Amino acid sequence: MNSGKRSLFARVTVAVPFLWLAVFFLLPFLIVFKISLSDDAVARPPYVPVLSFGEGWAALRDKLALLDFENYAFVLSDWLYIYSYMQSLLLAALATAILVLIGYPVAYAIARSPRALRPVLLLLVILPFFTSFLIRVYAWIGILSREGLLNQSLLSLGLISQPLEILSTNIAVVIGMVYSYFPFMVLPLYAVLERMDDSLLEAAADLGATPAQAFWRVTVPVSVSGIVAGALLCFIPAVGEFVIPDLLGGSDTQMIGRTVWNEFAVNRSWSVSSALAILILLVLLVPILIYQRMQLRELESR
Repeated sequence: MNSGKRSLFARVTVAVPFLWLAVFFLLPFLIVFKISLSDDAVARPPYVPVLSFGEGWAALRDKLALLDFENYAFVLSDWLYIYSYMQSLLLAALATAILVLIGYPVAYAIARSPRALRPVLLLLVILPFFTSFLIRVYAWIGILSREGLLNQSLLSLGLISQPLEILSTNIAVVIGMVYSYFPFMVLPLYAVLERMDDSLLEAAADLGATPAQAFWRVTVPVSVSGIVAGALLCFIPAVGEFVIPDLLGGSDTQMIGRTVWNEFAVNRSWSVSSALAILILLVLLVPILIYQRMQLRELESR
């Protein structure tokens, strides 16, 4: 392959992911942003576009001069929406913290297991993905209900005297998110821990460090990038989760994904629901930018 063909192949290779992002992320984002600037109306679709590119540049310029962000002001001034954002961030952060506490020992154990056994253990971690996500969430309804498997097991063991009210609570939502996003935490952690140089632990032992001290002073700092990557992979989709809060949560569970759905499908307020979606996307950009900055600093330090 000559240099011209290699150059063309390199450009196409680089252009494909950018084209994918433009078609499946940037274009939908612009459409949702345009709807968020519109006004609600009893029509089909149920909004009046503020920006219409078919009216010509002069009309578009006049409308741009009158453009306002009333839907965003309404969302940020209403306590219901603010509460939805706060509860989404809180439950997602709680689920992510639990995932780190559970996922790290599992990933560490797999990384330290015999090499021939690691593929089998990883398969067991991702095995739930072979089943439909919706079916798995419905299974938790049967487990957490008053007559479910969990209460019946605890009653038969004599650990409780009456069934626990877990279903239709925020606890059930956190349990569902921890279960659903568990592989997303284990796999990045395993990838980092499996590549760790064992000579670092040997050096720590030679310097007099106990296994516990070597773990906290060597293993954990080395695996920080895996912890951050796994936390982002779990936290970001958990914030906008809709299915789990809708099926496992109660009336008090007002996560932002559920609120967006209610505004879109029940209240038929596409403009407000679009503004909610844009704002939550902007909120989620913050941890992504922080992670990118951490990655750049790590690369610069090498």
